Amino acid sequence: MIKKITFGLLLLLFTVKVFTQVYDPYIQEKVDLLSYDTLFSRLTDFENLGIKEPGTASLNNTGNWIISLYESFGYSDIVTDTFNYAGNDVYNIIVTKTGTLFPDTYIIVDGHYDTYNGPGVNDNGTGTAIVLETARILKDVETAYSVKFIHFTAEEEGLVGSYHYVENVALPQNMDIKLVFNIDEVGGIAGEVNNTITCERDEWAPPSNNAASAAYTNTLATLTEIYSALNTSISYAYGSDYVPFMLNGYVVTGLYEYNESPYPHSLYDSLSKLDPVYVFEVTKASVAASLYFSEAYDISTNTSKEEYIGEQFKLYPNPFNDFINLVNEGEEKFVFRLFNQYAQSIHISNLNPTMHSQIAVDVPSGIYLYRLSDTNGKLLKTGKLIKR
Repeated sequence: MIKKITFGLLLLLFTVKVFTQVYDPYIQEKVDLLSYDTLFSRLTDFENLGIKEPGTASLNNTGNWIISLYESFGYSDIVTDTFNYAGNDVYNIIVTKTGTLFPDTYIIVDGHYDTYNGPGVNDNGTGTAIVLETARILKDVETAYSVKFIHFTAEEEGLVGSYHYVENVALPQNMDIKLVFNIDEVGGIAGEVNNTITCERDEWAPPSNNAASAAYTNTLATLTEIYSALNTSISYAYGSDYVPFMLNGYVVTGLYEYNESPYPHSLYDSLSKLDPVYVFEVTKASVAASLYFSEAYDISTNTSKEEYIGEQFKLYPNPFNDFINLVNEGEEKFVFRLFNQYAQSIHISNLNPTMHSQIAVDVPSGIYLYRLSDTNGKLLKTGKLIKR
């Protein structure tokens, strides 16, 4: 993280109020697979690997450690993007999980693994560990979009690794990147109350991607407050690996600690100086957001033409093209709501008893979340609807 060198005193924050609560039991199921002990072990290993600067054995050993973990998770599409910096060969690590519906459109989940003047357990062992844990949880999950887990190098030298990737890979290949989700320095401060995370959005030129960045960042804040114990604040993105992407028109969002630690870029950036419980909560938020942004879904609930709640409610077809059929054969009313990728409600239908309704849903292809509740607001069912 190079923020403190230039902009640290300028950070302005304001509290996000979450207005749209969209809870998905499938996302919760996956978040619940996270282990505090596993995360703590990752942070411990990162610390023991030493000071990870270009030209050091520690940086190369850390890269090998990251690759070996991905291999143990079962990933096979692991690429080292090697280039020369200041006379040293360094490399980004790119791991790709292929999406089932949109394999050529990507969600990037990233964090840098180099450090400066210290072991860098907060900056950015925390981001490294979280990206690794996110990849572990998503390994066997069906996602509509492809996901690239990227560990950038030489971030502390001026975002060198991410600039190299954008200029030599993303732009020449005309990559279709839906979103870049950056995680950098999210450890908090040991002994303090660390209960808030900063969600960062693009407020820089070009302005064409700013509105989408703001929408995704608001969604990130919503998801964080649903699936973790953290409060959220919004600030602007700067000084980390999403910068080369947003300057070239890509949409970005990111996470950064609210209580800004004084220890990064020093020998004191150690595990003892951060709050691992806080990091674990940030991990929950990151996994939930990655599942949501990549449009993860439970394949076992999206293979039939009809979905039932007892014998009362039917929804079909799924996947759908232009219309959804909603059938209420019971004696009570239902309320059906459909949400888009930004967790915004885009349709509400009130279904009276013995009612058959066909609704036109004019939305882009993708995966959408629906909620069914009774008239008192009690949640009865949630699920995913796929638009072809």
